[in-house]
Amino acid sequence: MKFLVILACLMATPHAFAECATNSRGETVCGNGQTAGGYNRNSGTAWTSQANQNGVRTTQTNRGGEAKTMNGKGVAKGPGGTTCYRTANSHGCN
Repeated sequence: MKFLVILACLMATPHAFAECATNSRGETVCGNGQTAGGYNRNSGTAWTSQANQNGVRTTQTNRGGEAKTMNGKGVAKGPGGTTCYRTANSHGCN
């Protein structure tokens, strides 16, 4: 669930990272628009994110989670094998 919260925060602020800073949630985030990364010292979760030439953003966490997103839609795979998706008309997990 923490992974999805981090993913939501990332999707809310794409391309907003100019240099390293600590946000109001205690996360340190760094990046240049094409790549980004961060660390939440409260949960011990670190993440990195990169955008490819097609605009698909791939985000990975140090706990084994991975998400591929574009325009608010995407697929997230948790470290326990849970896969969640969000499309224009639907969302869910299995």
